[in-house]
Amino acid sequence: MAAIDAHPDLAMNETSLWRLLREDVACVFDRDPAARNVFDVLTCYPGIHALVVHRLSNAAWRRGLRWPARFLSYLARALTNIDIHPGATIGRRFFIDHGAGVVIGETAEVGDDVTLYHGVTLGGTSWTKGKRHPTLGDGVLVGSGAKILGPITVGAHGRVGANSVVTKDVPEGMTVVGIPGRIVRPDTQRRLAAHGIDLDHHLMPDPVGKAIACLIDHINRIEARLEAHAAEEATRPAPPLSAIRLDDLPLDGIVCRSCGNLCDQDACGDRDHHTHSPDTGARADHYVI
Repeated sequence: MAAIDAHPDLAMNETSLWRLLREDVACVFDRDPAARNVFDVLTCYPGIHALVVHRLSNAAWRRGLRWPARFLSYLARALTNIDIHPGATIGRRFFIDHGAGVVIGETAEVGDDVTLYHGVTLGGTSWTKGKRHPTLGDGVLVGSGAKILGPITVGAHGRVGANSVVTKDVPEGMTVVGIPGRIVRPDTQRRLAAHGIDLDHHLMPDPVGKAIACLIDHINRIEARLEAHAAEEATRPAPPLSAIRLDDLPLDGIVCRSCGNLCDQDACGDRDHHTHSPDTGARADHYVI
């Protein structure tokens, strides 16, 4: 990603840092209809406050001033409720909407034009040093409450649905939702604004709900066929008893006078009504009616 590769040099240069901050403020008007003016954004947006402090703390971190960088990050968290480690790499035009509860780990890398909503975590899954936090490509949008964990990559222009838990790589331009995250929609099926930012993060398909809906539809079709079959059986006249050959009965059992069912269990039926064959004297349990 161009932003991640270029950002260290930009952070070292005061003029470039000022340009980054101006871009961060300007991008708010593209992604938040509630933004009224620059003064409103500078004074009332905790995401901007956290990002301004992070730009400064990250520059200190890269110069080896680790404690001052961490202390600046701590102050920003106390003020904004947004925790961005000073070692995290943040690209240009980064926007955190609302901001409450956002956590970005030390080795996280965020590309250009990325948008996060409140409650997002870019966290690690290991206590070992080294790369342990996710990488977000350019133009990624992450819905509120989503958790992206481990050294995985969300490709450019990907989207993560609200409250999703993502632990595997997401290809470019794809949408992932659910717990665990499932890839459900390519970018060709989404609406992009003129400036290229996709804000329709609420239009998320539900793969689990879709599967349940398919099962319900299948059950409804089976029930309809059963009802049609039962109605057909009800209209069909029953054959006379004289036309029934007892030898053709499908089961070798007892016709119970009490319930009328064919059963091979001695406990079923009224045993007092069992008769004997007049020809052989043998019991005719199987054919008592």
